[in-house]
Amino acid sequence: MKYLFVLSAFFVYTHSTAQLKLTRLSDSSYVFTTWQLYVSKTDSALYPANGFIKITSAGVLLIDTPWDTTQFQPLLDSIEKRFNSQVKWVISTHSHADRTAGLDYYKSKGIATYTSFSTRKICEERGEPQPEFVFYHDTVFQLGTTKVQTFFPGAGHTPDNIVIWFPEEKILYGGCFVKSVEATDIGNRADANFGTWEMSVKLVERTFKHPKWIIPGHQSWESKKSLKHTRKLIRKS
Repeated sequence: MKYLFVLSAFFVYTHSTAQLKLTRLSDSSYVFTTWQLYVSKTDSALYPANGFIKITSAGVLLIDTPWDTTQFQPLLDSIEKRFNSQVKWVISTHSHADRTAGLDYYKSKGIATYTSFSTRKICEERGEPQPEFVFYHDTVFQLGTTKVQTFFPGAGHTPDNIVIWFPEEKILYGGCFVKSVEATDIGNRADANFGTWEMSVKLVERTFKHPKWIIPGHQSWESKKSLKHTRKLIRKS
């Protein structure tokens, strides 16, 4: 199914199937969304998780892996078919399964997988999928002509959460560190640090000014007020 709709005053192309959706932000930047059954004490429903696709002159970068394990290969197939390019790198932004579930699969495909050292350590301790490579500090990757900056703002959603900045397009990929304005609560609290999370958000706001897009780990990214909304939810928690 293909259709056009307006998002934040920009025309955006979206291609979707039942479990996988690719949404265009620019010629080289797309959000991919997969769904997983989320069960709470009162309800159960399919819940969306966002990841990011960056097309570079040297290949394709994925930020985070699909949450739905059935979509690991369909995502690769969709990218190769649509962009005539292959995924060369994956960076996962923290240790939860909605970010890292596909690391072992993508390693098996010869794709270079990365996380911070802290994320790999947590995944190793929990016996969960781990990357092939790690970075120990905030790092700028040069992928062809594209720069990609990783940034650890401090503990928040998890002790290891990072955000990703694409300076040429001023896109901030926040992952689960950032809550969509759709969110009515802070979500998964299992590894959260409420003593530092709000300060960490403020550091991101000071470091990456005037982003064109802010992509949260779940739900919509229409609003640029998601960082402010995240701070509000933290204070309510």
